[in-house]
Formats: sequence, structure tokens, C-alpha cells
Amino acid sequence: MAKIQKGSKQADPKFHIVIQNDGPLMVYGKPALVQKFIVPNERGEMWWLQDGLSFEMKTEPVALCRCGESKKKPYCDSAHLHADWDPRLTASESGLLEGAEVYDGPELSLTDNQKFCAFARFCDAGLRVWNEVGESDNPAHKDMTIREANHCIAGRLSAWENSTGEPHEPELEPELGLVEDHKIHASAGLFVSGGIPFARQDGFTYEIRNRVSLCRCGQSSNKPYCDGTHASFRWNDGLGGAPTGKKW
Repeated sequence: MAKIQKGSKQADPKFHIVIQNDGPLMVYGKPALVQKFIVPNERGEMWWLQDGLSFEMKTEPVALCRCGESKKKPYCDSAHLHADWDPRLTASESGLLEGAEVYDGPELSLTDNQKFCAFARFCDAGLRVWNEVGESDNPAHKDMTIREANHCIAGRLSAWENSTGEPHEPELEPELGLVEDHKIHASAGLFVSGGIPFARQDGFTYEIRNRVSLCRCGQSSNKPYCDGTHASFRWNDGLGGAPTGKKW
């Protein structure tokens, strides 16, 4: 039985992902596959995740590139057979909260597991989330803490209500997001939202979470998760597109 992080719920069983040992992500259930652009506000702070192009999920399953070298991105074209990458799934099997740091505030607490950082930088707005939580008896700072934690596409951050011990977690539909980060001229990870489970070929299912970011550049040292390495070498998926759809 797979672990489910508190505050998350598993998607309809038809949605699931199997990670090939040395190949692509095999996606079942045909969830929506949409570009998600990290968009700054007028102050230059990372603020919105906005939709761009949508991609078809014609077959069952759909093979999505994991090595970063496919010429048919986001789909796999077997480039992984010759690509210079390490496909090994090296991430811990532990849950997100195991090893997370806790930042206590007057009304909220913040959990933070840096191992899962995907470098989306929503946490840097305002006073930065680690300082905002310390002012959470102020409604504006409390709202900002929740907003910044909930926009962490890797799920690294969670805001918790001290009075109930429950997390503040956004309602997200099962969906796959091809993240684009034009601010740093790079493409980022695959945002897996809404509790879609993903498993290794040996059957082990990673902790099911509402917000997860998986590596699609092929270079993360914490596979299957994104660790922000795409930013260091400005990986580009070449999909084009622009942020023209709904914002979150």
C-alpha cells in the first residue's frame, strides 16, 4: 500500500505513471498534458503558473521523455538508448515529511524538505515564505505564507494550521504540467498534480502527493524528482508556446 501524504488524496485509479528503469515515463489514464509557465508579477516576483500549449494523449499508455534528448518532446522517441544520462532512480523511498525542517509561527507552521526543491522560486515573494510564516498572526502575511507554500510545484513546502494540525493544500485536478521558466531561459520539470501515483517497474509506488515535480531534463541527482539542475545548464525543451491560458 502506497503512502499518501497528509492533505493529499489519490487520483482516480485510471491515472498512474510507471517509470521505466532506463527509459521514459509511461502515463496511463490520459490526464491533461499542458504547458505551465512560471510568470512574474509587476515586481518581478515569481507569482503565477499559467497555461500554454496543450498536448494530445492519444495512446494508452503515452511515453513521455525522461532523458531530455527526444526530438519529439514531450514524447519519447527512444533517444534514451543513446543519450548521455544516468537513468537510475536514486531518490529516497521515504515520505516528504521525513527529514523535513519545521518553521514555527504564531498561527501557521511551515514544513520544508529541501531535497525536493525544483527551483520554481514562488517562495521568494514578499518577505520570503520562511519569514512570512513568522508573521502569520497578521492576516496578510498568513495569506502570503499559504500562497507561497501552495505554489511550490515540487511540494517541498507545506503550510500547516497550528490550531488544527491540518495542512493548507490547494484543490488540484489530476494533470501533468510541462513547466517553462522563461525568467531563467530554461524549461523545468513535469508538474504532477492532483495525487497521480507514480511507480518503479519493480512495483514500488512513491508517496502519493498533491504536488510533485519529476525530472524531464535527464540530469537530476534525485530522480525521479526534479532537483532544479535544469536551471544550471538552461535546458530547453524546444516546445515554443506562450503563457496565454488560465492562471493559478
